[in-house]
Amino acid sequence: MVDNTLTDIEFGRFQRFIHEAAGITLSPAKKALVCGRLFKRLQAHRLNSYTDYLALLDSGRAAAEVQTAIDLLTTNETYFFREPRHFELLRTVALAAASRPQPLRVWSAACSTGEECYSIAMVLADCLGATAWEVVGTDISSRVLQRARAAHYPLERTRHVPPAYLKRFCLRGLGEQEGTLLVERPLRERVRFAQVNLNAGLPALGSFDMIFLRNVMIYFNGDTKRQVVARVLALLKPGGHFCIGHSETLNEISTAVQQVAPSIYRKP
Repeated sequence: MVDNTLTDIEFGRFQRFIHEAAGITLSPAKKALVCGRLFKRLQAHRLNSYTDYLALLDSGRAAAEVQTAIDLLTTNETYFFREPRHFELLRTVALAAASRPQPLRVWSAACSTGEECYSIAMVLADCLGATAWEVVGTDISSRVLQRARAAHYPLERTRHVPPAYLKRFCLRGLGEQEGTLLVERPLRERVRFAQVNLNAGLPALGSFDMIFLRNVMIYFNGDTKRQVVARVLALLKPGGHFCIGHSETLNEISTAVQQVAPSIYRKP
């Protein structure tokens, strides 16, 4: 019989696992979340306890299951046009770049299921049309990236999308798909997704005019925040903007950028 009780010792091992894998610090308040998200994995493998599941993760023979555990412990729900101030800035940046020959590049560094990326893409398509621009979305979770590429969402996540954008860039589901929305293919094709662990050396992504790293640092300890932000800001062009979550700050984290508004920074 499967024991769904997660002991403090087992939780401590999961804390170490996800910190080593993704740099994320799980507070004691997350114990119930860990239990809830991983219990089905015990059932799937017909294991009797979380200790047995940890042994599977540590065996070196279950790379796919390790990725599944990372996916389950790092996934967070989001929605379109979260924190509108950042998209107002994006529009200003895009309009200022309209006449330059270089493409405008924007990076959603922890993109989750893609709502942020497509929000960015809608603004750029509106301001820059078919001219050269690019949105790159990255996340450590292969599972959320699969959902991001599908671009199929429940309607409740789209409540902040401007009506004109819904009409121009989205298809509303009918019949069995009622209550859902699909981002249209032309916009989907302007967004590139890649699996990236911000807690390790970054791949060759190029440099960016604007970077979104929002509501991610709250899961990192101080040292990890400094390391991740340094890696990310190395890819921000001089004069580029860096957006973080409204409850986050770069105080004592980085001096590479200057704050120009709450949660908005600029690289000199």
